[in-house]
Amino acid sequence: MDLVFRALADPTRRRLLDSLREESGQTLGRLCGRLEMTRQSVTQHLTVLEEANLISTVRRGREKLHYLNPVPIHELQMRWLAPFEEPRLRVLYQVKHRAEEPEMTPDFVYVTYIHATPERVWEALTSADLTGEFWGHSNVSDWRPGSPWEHRRTDGSGIADGGGVVLEADPPTRLVMTFGEAGSGAGPEASTVTFLIEPHQEIVRLTVTQVKLASDADREAVSHGWPAVMANLKSLLETGHVLPQAPWEMHAESRAGG
Repeated sequence: MDLVFRALADPTRRRLLDSLREESGQTLGRLCGRLEMTRQSVTQHLTVLEEANLISTVRRGREKLHYLNPVPIHELQMRWLAPFEEPRLRVLYQVKHRAEEPEMTPDFVYVTYIHATPERVWEALTSADLTGEFWGHSNVSDWRPGSPWEHRRTDGSGIADGGGVVLEADPPTRLVMTFGEAGSGAGPEASTVTFLIEPHQEIVRLTVTQVKLASDADREAVSHGWPAVMANLKSLLETGHVLPQAPWEMHAESRAGG
């Protein structure tokens, strides 16, 4: 690894690797011509790259052809980056893919107006303590794109009854996350919730949008659940107190009445 780092530290050697990436199998003369360098200088740099196994050479008659060997660079990536970033990068790729898809018609949209600042509304949506107060479950995450989030019970059990992956986080205006079973990923069929926080004169307009609900039962549950939760959030931010009736109790009564 030391030889690889030493070889890659020099910008001239990186230019040689870029040249071989664009056109592999070049002769010494070809490399000199493309980079406008002397044969002696190029030869010295190629020797360092060959010792680091970043290039390989093949004799063809009197010519010596130089080929890029990407294996050591791949090994660096696998050792230092993949264990930490691959899951996040995979999610960010899915975010990009979703963004490039045609805009979907939402299954559910709910708008409420709250006498608070955008920063305060953002804090309420992402704080484990505040969500525990108005939602009855604590939403736990570092709220970075690609990170998981969990909808944990507040009884100290640590049990998560839902969750997903954070897709976008632009405080204090926009939060997008998948919403499903605890530990669920960001696959193409995952239901997605978007919170849009917009200043509206001296108050805030909060829009909750959900797409890709799997069934009519899910749509019915969401149509009762989100208004109840958002009403409790509004009460907490405007009065300092949650409603006397928990949102899940209101939801249960609505379902029973239906």
